[in-house]
Amino acid sequence: MAEVDLDIAGRSYRVACRTGEEETLRHAAQLVDGKSREALAGLGVLSESRQLLFASLLLADQIIDNRAEDPGAAPDPALTGRVVRLAERLEQLADSLEKDAPKE
Repeated sequence: MAEVDLDIAGRSYRVACRTGEEETLRHAAQLVDGKSREALAGLGVLSESRQLLFASLLLADQIIDNRAEDPGAAPDPALTGRVVRLAERLEQLADSLEKDAPKE
C-alpha cells in the first residue's frame, strides 16, 4: 500500500491507495478539489463535510451529463471502479469528519 498527501478544499489529507495508483488518486483529488471550490463559490460558506458532499454531487452530475451525450456507450469499467472507490472513500471521510466535528 502507498500513501498520498492530497490537498482538497484547502485541507490536507493523507490517503492510502494501491501501489501504482498514486497519480490516479492525485488526479481524482484535483477534480474533487475543483468541484469543492466550485460548490463553495456557488453556495457560500459550507462545512467541510457539506463542501465534499456538494463536490461529489457535482462530479456525479458531470458523469451523468457525459453519459446522456452518448447514451449507447457502455461505461468504462476501470472508470466505474475508480468512481466507486472514490465515492466510498469520500463517504468514509465525511463520516470521520462528522464524528470529529464539535457538537453545536
